[in-house]
Amino acid sequence: MTLLPFLCLLAAVLLLLLFARRFRDDRRRFGNGVLLGLCTVLVFAGSFLVLDRFHRPVAQAVAGATGVAAVAGATAVAGALMANGIRMVRAEGGRPANLLSPLAGLAVLAALALAVVAARTEHGPLRAAATAALLVAGYVGFLFLCFVGYAALYQRVTERHPVDFVVVLGAGLADGSTVPPLLASRLQKALTLYRRQAAQGRPPTLVVSGGKGSDERVSEAEAMADYLMARGVPGTHILQESASTNTGENVAFSRELMERIRPGYRCAIVTNDFHSLRAAILARRAGVPGEAHGAPTAAYYRPSATLREFVAVLVAYPLTNLAVCAVLAAAGVRAGRSG
Repeated sequence: MTLLPFLCLLAAVLLLLLFARRFRDDRRRFGNGVLLGLCTVLVFAGSFLVLDRFHRPVAQAVAGATGVAAVAGATAVAGALMANGIRMVRAEGGRPANLLSPLAGLAVLAALALAVVAARTEHGPLRAAATAALLVAGYVGFLFLCFVGYAALYQRVTERHPVDFVVVLGAGLADGSTVPPLLASRLQKALTLYRRQAAQGRPPTLVVSGGKGSDERVSEAEAMADYLMARGVPGTHILQESASTNTGENVAFSRELMERIRPGYRCAIVTNDFHSLRAAILARRAGVPGEAHGAPTAAYYRPSATLREFVAVLVAYPLTNLAVCAVLAAAGVRAGRSG
């Protein structure tokens, strides 16, 4: 009997152990999610090979059903993404970020069409191009599943140790000065953390982080501070960081304030659930000792927001992703021509 199934399962166990160690040391790594994804793939591959060895007809049926389910699921996802894109445009306007859902839906349909082309065409160059594109699309799809799965896991195992600061990341203002629902959910999450520690006699300092946009009358930090004080937080427990313009600056500028006030501090970073993993990754890169906590987000807003976060994470690792895509594309061209 071939050793391949057992080698797959052994590799899965080793990857799981490596994941557990890295997760224990620092859970704010996207690589943890990739390890968990590879482990899952190897478990399924090894299990299928064992099934194929002992019950080949059953394995063939499982393979066929898996293929049908994958196509049906991908088609359903594409339709849902395009429907969500229409709702996003109606609710939030036609900004480029709000078009990610329908564009992703069209990309899924294009990948399915390429699969048909790669399977049926006899034209060598076309087959090679389709195979290369499918391999790259498969890689991106795998990373997306890793991102979504690990983001969900990360949010459910966030530490609850006492902290010195709770950093609230800004998210833009409505009408130039009003805290919108998205930002309000972050502030409510921060209030929950603040009140929990205050009840134990250790109220943390709330760091509200966000500058003033060109279309805003006040800084996000000032609007957030007013929101918190209106809900009973003393002004002496609020620290404003009003120079940042993006998440990276939110984290870096807040770190400077916290280090100056209390060296050796610990903090919690509050954002929305779809944004928590990337905020944690940026915090790790900036040397901020704290985990990200996610506030709930409206269901219709989450697909586009998650796609936006995924693209941002991909861009954060340009050399690795470009290199892998280049290797896969070259392998796809070679396989397509030889096939």
